[in-house]
Amino acid sequence: MTDKPFDVCGIGNAIVDVLAHCDLDFIDRMQLNKGTMTLIDAARAEELYEAMGSAVEASGGSCGNTIAGLASLGGRGAYIGKVGNDQLGGIFRHDMKALGVHFETATATSATPTARSMIFVTPDAERTMNTYLGACVELTPEDVDPAVISRARVTYLEGYLWDPPLAKQAFLKAANIAHGAGREIALTLSDPFCVERYRAEFQDLVKNHVDILFANEHEITALWQVSDFDEAVRITQRHCGLAAITRSARGSLIATDKKVIQIPVWPVDKVVDVTGAGDLYAAGFLYGYTQGREHADSGRIAALAAGEIISHFGARPQTPLAELLLQQVG
Repeated sequence: MTDKPFDVCGIGNAIVDVLAHCDLDFIDRMQLNKGTMTLIDAARAEELYEAMGSAVEASGGSCGNTIAGLASLGGRGAYIGKVGNDQLGGIFRHDMKALGVHFETATATSATPTARSMIFVTPDAERTMNTYLGACVELTPEDVDPAVISRARVTYLEGYLWDPPLAKQAFLKAANIAHGAGREIALTLSDPFCVERYRAEFQDLVKNHVDILFANEHEITALWQVSDFDEAVRITQRHCGLAAITRSARGSLIATDKKVIQIPVWPVDKVVDVTGAGDLYAAGFLYGYTQGREHADSGRIAALAAGEIISHFGARPQTPLAELLLQQVG
């Protein structure tokens, strides 16, 4: 590894996505929580895999998608996440390295398989995720490389990572290293159910460890236990220096302690699949931010990246985002 800095180092659950279309009857029949992420065990993973129709396998994971999006924009990324010693783990590692991402986390030494998420996309383009964490739970503080964290302008942490106990320790180790090196920490809240599980801990993280917060409107209201979105934004402004909050078709906003900037959605001809929209929004914003762009400009890049991802099936860009950025934003 050279001494050249990384724009962003992501730490997250290394997951291979298995995506399939389904109807609403399937969601009901399989007793799925529509539009959310549910953690499942190996037996449930096998049951859903057997029940799903024709599927597409692709490297994913929330943070992995963000770092892939950053690389597609031309940013220099690093990734820390645990895969198993199996075919899916090899696919995930190859895909990240092929993007130019620094990914040197040691493979799990146990027989635990690489994580996978069964993602069911309904006709309304909503995604319902059922995730078996597999080898992800074996990520430990030892996997956090201080040399990588200290060279990253921003270390980006996914809220889903708060589920495995040892990963929590890795998370806090990374935050301490980053701040000790004068770097910044970003957190995505990931999912309303994730926030409900760890509300008090997430509030402490936002108040005491996080420099940049990513959330959608459901997650941010769940975090502060309020029903009014504007109130949730005001509370966020008191506790976090910079937040980017998405609101689906109503666009997004960038909030600092002094102002709120409204960002419109990027227009697309047809919404096909919203899987990864928040992940790519974060990629676009972090790319702009680490390149020294103004918050409003970074928000527009974020909207562009999210717009590209919802225009097709899957959570990784099909069109190089650097090309779209040059054409559409400059």
